[in-house]
Amino acid sequence: MPIPDYESLMLPFLRLLSDGQPWRTKQAIDALAHEFNLTAEEIAQMLPSGATTTFGSRVGWAKTYLKQAGLIAQPSRGMSQITARGLAALQEAPKRIDGSFLERYDEFLAFKSRARSGTSDKAVADKNSIGAPGNAPQPPQERMEAAAREVQQSLSDELLQTIKDCSPGFFERLVIQLLLKMGYGGSRQEAGQAVGRSGDGGIDGVIAEDRLGLESIYVQAKRWQGSVGEPSLRDFLGALVSRGANKGVFITTGLFTDAAQQFARRSPQHKVVLIDGPRLAELMIEHDLGVSVVATYQLKRIDSDFFAED
Repeated sequence: MPIPDYESLMLPFLRLLSDGQPWRTKQAIDALAHEFNLTAEEIAQMLPSGATTTFGSRVGWAKTYLKQAGLIAQPSRGMSQITARGLAALQEAPKRIDGSFLERYDEFLAFKSRARSGTSDKAVADKNSIGAPGNAPQPPQERMEAAAREVQQSLSDELLQTIKDCSPGFFERLVIQLLLKMGYGGSRQEAGQAVGRSGDGGIDGVIAEDRLGLESIYVQAKRWQGSVGEPSLRDFLGALVSRGANKGVFITTGLFTDAAQQFARRSPQHKVVLIDGPRLAELMIEHDLGVSVVATYQLKRIDSDFFAED
């Protein structure tokens, strides 16, 4: 079954604590994973940022919201215990506990008000729409990561279109800068002399694999709008063979056909890396080439070691 959203975990989490004893968060995560019959792969699935597991994060947010509503307390670090209010809520035998249920408590409304302070009316409306019928509600960290992915995808699309609008000469210089940013090519001057100088036999240039120049990588850089097919890869591989080379990088603003990708994998003695337009934009963003930071947001959590008293 799919990993439950954090609101679907609220009632099961509260039921776990109904024995009145303190529970460690790890215990609760394990018990809830068993209750929902999650597989080992689902339990181990990480958030895109790699900060924590998806399921563990959702249990954590269910715990946070229940605590803000006063249904559970934290008697000591890493422990959760049901309160009298939580027991009273269970006595109502609710079919579900979610954000709407928790809004009956003033403490939870105050928490939501604090969380929303400083945001626009549109932002608040967008937050509310996430939990609308038909959409699985996401905890704040997942919403932030989803928003970051959306922003990056939009930036990637815009960046790739900008590259396609540039001249072939500018594209060759862009390739040089990217390879340098990635640690190839030795010095800037050496890379500038190497890439874009040959232009024959299916090779656009040669660049050092390391700063000492112990090995060379042959480069094909094509600012194309369409797809790159197998014939272009065949020409490139033939050029590598004629030069006694075994490493090459084919960079394009377009896409590679399935046949081209399969052809690149069929020669075990030659390592040919294919970088298509979307991957090119992704690498430029990763290495801060052609993009600049306009805002930075930090996501922080409690440092448990700081509060350790033993």
